[in-house]
Amino acid sequence: MTDHAPLRVVQVGAGGMGRAWLATVAADPDVELVGVVDLDLDAARTGADLAGAPSIPVGRDLTALLAETGAEAVLDITVPVAHHQVTMDALHAGLPVLGEKPAAQTVAEALSLAAAAEVTGQLFMVSQSRRYNDQLVAFRQHVRALGGVGSLNTRFARAPRFGGFREEMDDVLLLDMAIHAFDSARYVLEREPVSVYCESWNPSWSWYRGHANAAAVFTFEDDVRYVYDGSWCAPGDETSWNGDWRATGATGSAAWDGDHDPSSVVDGGAGSPEPAAGVGTEIAGALASFVRAVRSGHRPDGEVHRNVMSLVMVDAAIASARSGQRVVVDEVLEQAHATALETERDEAVRERLAAWGPVRQALATDSGALA
Repeated sequence: MTDHAPLRVVQVGAGGMGRAWLATVAADPDVELVGVVDLDLDAARTGADLAGAPSIPVGRDLTALLAETGAEAVLDITVPVAHHQVTMDALHAGLPVLGEKPAAQTVAEALSLAAAAEVTGQLFMVSQSRRYNDQLVAFRQHVRALGGVGSLNTRFARAPRFGGFREEMDDVLLLDMAIHAFDSARYVLEREPVSVYCESWNPSWSWYRGHANAAAVFTFEDDVRYVYDGSWCAPGDETSWNGDWRATGATGSAAWDGDHDPSSVVDGGAGSPEPAAGVGTEIAGALASFVRAVRSGHRPDGEVHRNVMSLVMVDAAIASARSGQRVVVDEVLEQAHATALETERDEAVRERLAAWGPVRQALATDSGALA
């Protein structure tokens, strides 16, 4: 691939989210769809038609289709339970991968994939699409100008009636939605979480089986607090899907309603931080970032080592809600690492996992990820 040639990709998964990705791929001149993989061949063919490429190969077997098409990268838009196997197959085929969030179904599987990226020398980027929002970027600029941040708060209140699997999930809010806010908090604070105390519950009128409400207090590095207050059964005065945000610092505060430009008050006057470059919009922005990273070798925001901690925040919050106790993030990481070592079947990946020191340090340095 040259800087001017479209990146040839095979997409795995042609369901509801897969169709959104296929339309995004079709609209990006820097990407060429050369194959679609899905267990449902009719869905794969429909997806190829949607992408304006009805004659491209489709199939159920990723490895076979990669060999047939000469693809240069893989888009993994499958359900979370399939992420580990699909991504592992693509990495071992010598191809970079852009996958839908979460990185994997469990933290242990995500650590396995981080180690596999190191072993294969291939990029695995997770599309945490809410980061691709120029208003969020601007909000971070406002927060940076507060002279040191002490606390960050997110209020999330929506009342969607999805039907289907979400309404039957355990911990539905924390598992399926809160990761967006948690990942954005890491981005805005430019720090990593240390511990969390969380409570979750289901109000009497909830149409969800699992807990649709949660309140969590995270301690981040430098003793910064992040407070998340969320509900998926909150009819009435609903927030943006991005939530409603407020940060407090040494010289003032910054606010973002999730849908409009953020603002701040610094030393009693309107804040005017330095502007930042745009990052694109949601999955289109994530796709463009992935293509740039493949071409340049630069590590993007969603590179797996940098993304794992967002999934860890979810697991730690759920563990705290179930135990009623404060949970230390490093304990969640180390337990997941032990599980990954115990269950890993690939010898080279297991050896790489075993060679890691403290997991937090391995994720922060990720020196072998794009070797």
